[in-house]
Amino acid sequence: MKRHMRFLLASAALFLSASLLSAQEDNSKPRPAAREYPPVIQGLGELDSNGDQGSTINLNPDTRPLTGVQNPTLGTPGIRHSYWLPGFQYANTVRSSALNQATALDWNTTSLVTGNLSVLETWSRAQLAVNYSGGASISSDSAQGNSQFQQLGLIEMFDWGRWQLHFLDQFSYLPETQFGFGAGTALSIPGVAGPLAPPLPGLQSSYVPNQSVFTTFGPRYSNAFATQVAYTVSPRGSITAAGTYGILRFVEAGNIESNNVNLNIGYDYVLTSADTLGVQYRFSSYRYLGNPQAINDQVVQFMYGHKISGRIALQLFGGPDVTTLRVPIDNSTNRVSGSGGASLTYALNRGSMALSYDHGISGGSGVFAGAITDQLQFSLARQLSREWAASLNVGYSRNGSVVSPASSQIYNSWYLGGGLSRPFGRNADFTIGYTAQIQASNQAVCAAGTCSTNFTLHQITLGLRWHPRPFVLR
Repeated sequence: MKRHMRFLLASAALFLSASLLSAQEDNSKPRPAAREYPPVIQGLGELDSNGDQGSTINLNPDTRPLTGVQNPTLGTPGIRHSYWLPGFQYANTVRSSALNQATALDWNTTSLVTGNLSVLETWSRAQLAVNYSGGASISSDSAQGNSQFQQLGLIEMFDWGRWQLHFLDQFSYLPETQFGFGAGTALSIPGVAGPLAPPLPGLQSSYVPNQSVFTTFGPRYSNAFATQVAYTVSPRGSITAAGTYGILRFVEAGNIESNNVNLNIGYDYVLTSADTLGVQYRFSSYRYLGNPQAINDQVVQFMYGHKISGRIALQLFGGPDVTTLRVPIDNSTNRVSGSGGASLTYALNRGSMALSYDHGISGGSGVFAGAITDQLQFSLARQLSREWAASLNVGYSRNGSVVSPASSQIYNSWYLGGGLSRPFGRNADFTIGYTAQIQASNQAVCAAGTCSTNFTLHQITLGLRWHPRPFVLR
């Protein structure tokens, strides 16, 4: 734990040093003291006559490389000022019993008190965006007990014309799996949620330690740090190189802890203003604490991207996959297969939808020393009226051993979440959400003296969020 905290502190120091270097160009001009000065996002205004706030935001094109490590987006809103924004959130959840409880259905309540912070600092050739949430949970369930949770998303970006440099970090300390956590509520993302949150496109699922098995036990922390460099070699071509390092740790014994490293290099070729082709090579290494198994995975993927700012962001990718094992599984140390996936973000009238699918090798979610994982996620957001907005979130994941004999265990996990939100004035809103977690396995899973092949959890959440007006830095 101390080693990884030192790693996080070193990463933060790197970001801070880079930010101070970028800020030197502005030191010649005196800066005004921080003050409240909305609006900070260009084009952000009141709801229009149809109750659609999103249509009033001017989006800049998403210029991130197709062969990079971040999810594609519809674009980023124009920013008028650098600012910081604190916030507060209280939520109360009513949930059925967890897997580690012997009682089949024993409802309990948990109160969550959360502090939020979002920061956006821009310079002429750099930008720093930070979203953080942290708090405590107090439960009436003695098996769950009281705990804390933390989530952080951070991006530092530099643009020197032909060169682009990105540093990214995603950290979480949660009492349960991150897959479907807080679905349908603002608990699922760090920082001050809503249009004032700094744009922070996350890492693609291939580069984040997988946690898509619900029956892993107890609190866990996960971190993924990435560095990405892109260089434009011609008006149509560019080269991208990136490296990521991820960890997954559990507080309680009985789970498999892992480290993973990803190195990739890719080439993008622009066909039209909206269409791009790409090819990338990725090497992945998975290592497990206290386990002799080690996995090396090599993938070559051909990619296609289609982007129209404010309307659609589509990405398709696939190719061969070669996996090498240190310890044979079912008398095999090599596996040749395929990997691939797709992602789609689409703007609807008064809303948006997102769909993603990924198939390939993952770290094993704390259950396997390496897994073949299929993961599908869908989300839908829509403004119902001037007051009410709705969201729907669905996810599915299938995990099995890297080299799967007929008798190996397979986990099928689903989550389903939905929510409604209503603003109270400009700075507060009320949310209500429902989440279900469902898991089925071909073999029984035993916990607290109870064994079952199926597991279902229901959760209802009521929440209240508040934040002041943004405090402008300059």
